[in-house]
Amino acid sequence: MFLKSYRYYLSIVLVCFLGSNSDVSAQAIPKDELIFLTSAWKGERFADGRPRISDDLIKRAREIGIEEAWQILNNEGYLYQYERNWKILHEEVKVVGRALTAQFMPIRPDVEKNIVDRAAKEGRVGRHLHWPINMLTQGDVYVADNKGRVGSLMGDNLGNVIYKNSGNGVVFDGFARDVDGLADIKGFNAHVRDFAPQFLQGVVLMGLNAPITIGAAIVLPGDLVIAGRAGVVFIPAHMAELVVSTAEFIASKDRFGHEMIKSGTYKATEVDTQWTDSIKLEYLKWLDRNPAEKKISRTQLDQFMSKRTY
Repeated sequence: MFLKSYRYYLSIVLVCFLGSNSDVSAQAIPKDELIFLTSAWKGERFADGRPRISDDLIKRAREIGIEEAWQILNNEGYLYQYERNWKILHEEVKVVGRALTAQFMPIRPDVEKNIVDRAAKEGRVGRHLHWPINMLTQGDVYVADNKGRVGSLMGDNLGNVIYKNSGNGVVFDGFARDVDGLADIKGFNAHVRDFAPQFLQGVVLMGLNAPITIGAAIVLPGDLVIAGRAGVVFIPAHMAELVVSTAEFIASKDRFGHEMIKSGTYKATEVDTQWTDSIKLEYLKWLDRNPAEKKISRTQLDQFMSKRTY
């Protein structure tokens, strides 16, 4: 059973504020298994094995479109990294960062008892609802799978804790409550299935920092999350640099194409198909004339254009 009284609820939230952000082993995937599942990632990792995409790449990812990210992943065979149909707290605010995942399942008394007893022996604070929140670090996005069940994974109190720990928002295949209070948290945003007044009950945390599904999408800890008006895309950590750099090229290509069409240098049919060598050379010259654009080499340009279906 979840919290019954508002006073008790507030006391548990206070515990969550004061709780440790150290690694939580209860319900978490073993570090070696997480490293195995994300072995294509060759960069830095958190202590628990979760891939740590750089802050700079997260910053760059804020500027790319979800449509472009989806197309690039689709071209590379990653067909189940997108989910749609969300209620969004602030449609104008993107949520971008590294996924920290949680999976909730219908409650079963014997399983819940074992989980709670083990957590107590390990000195875990709060209820299992709070363990993922306590693990959040700056730049994380809390991604939770509750299969769209009614019963809120978060109200405005926990929303404040989440934003304090991560500086970011959430993606919940589930519900949230206290929508007005959540909306008042400056910088915070939420993609949820819906908002409703009910407390969370009838579920138990069965997976923490482990692979989960969000609707039709698969999400692994450390994935780059980009959530906006067009939906949510989950980019595998090892694909993040490719997706972001290719999306940056697409945006630059489009700016070049618009300018060439307006000036009459090329027709739309010429810039919206596979480029000829002369257009490629003109694009590289255009990059030199526009220092704000990210510079690429002819080799990189040929690589970007080799799989052009956008």
